[in-house]
Amino acid sequence: MSSGPAGHVARSTPPSTVRPHRETAGETVPARKRTFLYTADRVRIEAVYEPPSVVYDTARPPAGHPVFVIAHGFTGDVNRPHVRRVARALARHGAVVTFSFRGHGASGGRSTVGDREVLDLAAAVDWARGLGHTRVVTVGFSMGGSVVLRHAALHREQELAAVVSVSAPARWYYRGTAPMRRLHWLVTRPAGRLVGRYGFRTRIHHRDWDPVPLSPVEAVPRIAPTPLLIVHGDRDGYFPLDHPYMLASAAGDHGDLWIEPGMGHAENAADDTLLARIGDWALSAAG
Repeated sequence: MSSGPAGHVARSTPPSTVRPHRETAGETVPARKRTFLYTADRVRIEAVYEPPSVVYDTARPPAGHPVFVIAHGFTGDVNRPHVRRVARALARHGAVVTFSFRGHGASGGRSTVGDREVLDLAAAVDWARGLGHTRVVTVGFSMGGSVVLRHAALHREQELAAVVSVSAPARWYYRGTAPMRRLHWLVTRPAGRLVGRYGFRTRIHHRDWDPVPLSPVEAVPRIAPTPLLIVHGDRDGYFPLDHPYMLASAAGDHGDLWIEPGMGHAENAADDTLLARIGDWALSAAG
């Protein structure tokens, strides 16, 4: 177990159609751009690239700085204010790629609530590498937190520099809190999916998982030796503390666990100070 910041607990597939290339000396970071990517199963994904807002290492070619690929929570999208705030905070530590998961925002398809979303993240990671970045850090929140764990386990060929999972569940089908019971109604009932579509701009697939995908806690042991950070608030109203402790136990010595006093759930609860610490941890872990 390695030690974390004061007041925190220490830790315990096919490729997409975007092809990466290696960075070259003197290459410059591309300007901000918005595009659509296509996943390995041909779903169109809206994505945004932003160069770093601050360059700390002037000896390194600009594209050699890390890129953070942000995986938002359920009902989020690339244009949501809380997603943009996270992007601005992490841009002080490197370039940032944000994207809307399938069924969210302007992306195509329908949400599978963490299953095939690993293909969306894989397409975004390939795009980041195609822009010249060799050090890629994935950062996910809630549903996105489960996706970054599963992606890191299932797409080892993408050789991530580090993985950060915030407010993620450890296991599927959890209904132990009122917010999660409401979420299950939203996902599993026709009336709930209508509310998701018109109330939250989220189009949810009507089919049950078949087969049930690899769970986050099953994925975590497969991530090593990639550095892993698990972040969870002690006031998370969706997933109580047994979830991050399960993940940390599964990670063993290769993962860090931060339990954040007073923090609630996901992006809206992650303040700028926490995001800055996550950025610092990622820079250190990514080398």
